[in-house]
Amino acid sequence: MKTEVTLAGLVLQNPVMTASGTFGYGREYSDFFDLNLLGALVTKGVSLEPIQGNQTPRTSETCFGLLNSIGLQNPGVEYFLEQAIPFLEQYSVPVIVNIFGKTIDEYVRVAEKLSESRRINALEINISCPNVKSGGMVFGTDPCATKEVVQAVRNATTLPLIVKLSPNVANIVGIAQAAYEGEADALSMINTLLGMDIDARTGEPKIHGAIDSKTEKGMYMGGLSGPAILPVGLRCVYQVHRAGIPIPIVGMGGITNAEDAIKYIRAGATAVAVGTATFLNPLACVDVIKGIETFMAKYGIEDINQLRGQIKDL
Repeated sequence: MKTEVTLAGLVLQNPVMTASGTFGYGREYSDFFDLNLLGALVTKGVSLEPIQGNQTPRTSETCFGLLNSIGLQNPGVEYFLEQAIPFLEQYSVPVIVNIFGKTIDEYVRVAEKLSESRRINALEINISCPNVKSGGMVFGTDPCATKEVVQAVRNATTLPLIVKLSPNVANIVGIAQAAYEGEADALSMINTLLGMDIDARTGEPKIHGAIDSKTEKGMYMGGLSGPAILPVGLRCVYQVHRAGIPIPIVGMGGITNAEDAIKYIRAGATAVAVGTATFLNPLACVDVIKGIETFMAKYGIEDINQLRGQIKDL
C-alpha cells in the first residue's frame, strides 16, 4: 500500500500532519511517540516578537467541541530558532512552521528569519485566527488583503508556502483563489469557527477573549474546534477543490479518527491535520495513521491518492 503524498513539493510518508496550535513545537509530544511517524510536523504559531496572549479563562469545553482564545501566545522567532529548532534536528520528518503578524511587514520579517534555517521545510501563513484584535483573520477575510500578504511573504522566501484559511467568510473559494494568485503553494483549511459560550446560571462568558479597543473589555469570543466543525471543514475543502484551484489542500477540523481523515481526502484534500483530538488522546495522530492503513487494507486501496476527490454522485 502506498500512503505517500506530495504537498507543495514536500514528500510526506503519509498524509497525516499536526494542526498548528495543538502540538506545541514537537517536544511536548515527543515522550508519547516517535515524531518521525508523522507525515509532517506543523508547529505552533511564531511571531516576530514574544506575545503574552489573552487573559484567562482561555478555553472552555462545549458539546462536541472546544472554545479557545489563547491569543497566539508564543516566545517569538528568535527563541524559536534558538530553542525549538535544535530539538527538531534529531528528526527527519518535514517541519512546517506556522507564522503570523499584526502587519504585512511582520509576516515578511518572520519569514526572512525562518528561511535562514535549513531544518524548516515550509511555512504556513496564518491569516485566519479569530482570537486576536489585529492581524490574523483581518488578512483572511478580504481577497485583496489575502493576496497582498501572501505575495509579500512569497517575495521574502523560497520556502513552500501553505496558507491557512478561515471558515468565517462568505466566499472561501474567493479567498482561496486570492491566496493562489499571491503564489501560495498549498492551502490548509479550516481554522476555527468564531463562537462563544455563557454560563446560564451566572451570566458570565466562559472565555475572556481579546480586548475590545473601544470598551477595553474582553470580547468573550474564541475559536471553536473539535468534532462539531467537521461538516464545515468538509464543505470548505470540497468547495475549493471543486472550483479547480490548482494547488493541494490540507484538510482539518474535527478529525478524531481515520474515517474522518478519509472524508477530507475524498472531499479533495491531499493531506490532513489532526488538532483538538490530541488534547484528549496524545496518540491521536498515530491512531489516524494506523487507521488509514487498516482502512486501505480492508477495502483494497493500493494508493491513498486514489481516493482524492472521489465522491459518488447521487
